[in-house]
Amino acid sequence: MTSPRAASWAFREEDSGRIRTVLTDFLRDASARTALLVDRAGQMLVTAGEAPTFDPTAFASLTAADFSANDQLARLLGEPEFGTLFHQGEKESLYLADIARRVILVVLFDNRTTLGLVKLRMKPAVHELTALFTAIFERDAGDDAGRVGTDFVDDAEDELDKLFGS
Repeated sequence: MTSPRAASWAFREEDSGRIRTVLTDFLRDASARTALLVDRAGQMLVTAGEAPTFDPTAFASLTAADFSANDQLARLLGEPEFGTLFHQGEKESLYLADIARRVILVVLFDNRTTLGLVKLRMKPAVHELTALFTAIFERDAGDDAGRVGTDFVDDAEDELDKLFGS
């Protein structure tokens, strides 16, 4: 499982462990193959289960674009959003769900399970992941409030250097 830093928030080790537990429990209970978390900017955040056989960077970008396009379709229909999306193929299918309005959960599954089972097991996983990510976003927003910005520190150092002739 990967857990890189995002633009305004970051996973901590305990976050990664909790996310991994939710995803692996969900995959087991739903008999699904792979779960991926992608941010709305198109960055792959987490993979769990079977390793994807495709380029994860391209997949993450396309997933974010797909969700954004469907947000626009929802608005055209007078809906605030589509919280979930489903794409069915002959052998492979995708089920996508919004997590805290900033992350997309993508589940890959095949004929070893059914859409109904995936949807049933996904509801509690989405609820738990939404709570986890909301807590991460709130925690990191609070952490940022007390920090001095890098630009400010650089400017202050420049001014001190000028003042003391360094």
